[in-house]
Amino acid sequence: MFGIDLFDAALMPSLFVALIAGFLSFLSPCVLPIVPPYLAYMSGISVRELTDEHTGPSRATVPALFFVMGLSTVFLLLGFSASSLGQLFLVYRDLFTQIAGVVVIVMGLHFLGAFRIGFLMREARFEARNRGGSAFGAYVLGLAFAFGWTPCIGPILGTIITLAATTDSVGRGTGLLAAYAFGLGLPFLLTAIFIGQSMSLMRRIKPWMGVIEKSMGVLLIIVGIALITGAMASFSFWLLENFPALQILG
Repeated sequence: MFGIDLFDAALMPSLFVALIAGFLSFLSPCVLPIVPPYLAYMSGISVRELTDEHTGPSRATVPALFFVMGLSTVFLLLGFSASSLGQLFLVYRDLFTQIAGVVVIVMGLHFLGAFRIGFLMREARFEARNRGGSAFGAYVLGLAFAFGWTPCIGPILGTIITLAATTDSVGRGTGLLAAYAFGLGLPFLLTAIFIGQSMSLMRRIKPWMGVIEKSMGVLLIIVGIALITGAMASFSFWLLENFPALQILG
């Protein structure tokens, strides 16, 4: 439609990676712990009131939705920009894909603690002051959060942007960032709806933060190797050959 392919069955492996990456970003050590304070601030209530089963969900759900819309806006713009830039390198796509694979592996090693990349550890946030308790304020806070690129989100988000830049369509590249936004935003929204149960689950997950961060690193290294060797493309063709019905989708 309108000359833009928004979905291709061959893109499914990358979409799956982007979705899982978004979910792991939500569970990361620098996102999960700040979810309750963010929800409380956006809702204009205290953390104690937030956990009340009668007050919390009713006050937090709408702001959480607008927060997710805010961060999704930024991610979609990043996906559009990256895939548009990628079109300039279409002639050198194979080389560009291999370079992207190396970059992704480096980011994976960053997560595994082999070394630390300085600029990815910095935060670049702007403050959304005096916005608590309003849908617009929550949307602005979502923009601020996405632009912040906190240390845990930066490398994995950068990886999805790199994947978007290697696609042969602006729509598909934007779709990868949409999948990432969905993977990150849906858990945030569900946390607001089921805040009582979510707080209990967060306490149980907390000791596993280090494992989650290492899992991010392993995922990125696998994706990087798949890009360099062409395994990502091969797996896409394998899917289409063995599941012909998928060709109807793309």
